[in-house]
Amino acid sequence: MANTTKIESTDERKALKRAARRKAAPKAKRTAPRGANKKKPKKLTRGQGKR
Repeated sequence: MANTTKIESTDERKALKRAARRKAAPKAKRTAPRGANKKKPKKLTRGQGKR
């Protein structure tokens, strides 16, 4: 995306970003499902309840 930090006008900045987004190549499809890299919760041990 274009560096728009130096542009003061919000509308102008928005227009430039949208134009850059239209020009950019489409993103590839996901190879893994979303959240695949999230930490999985550890299973609690069997037996005495956790209290």
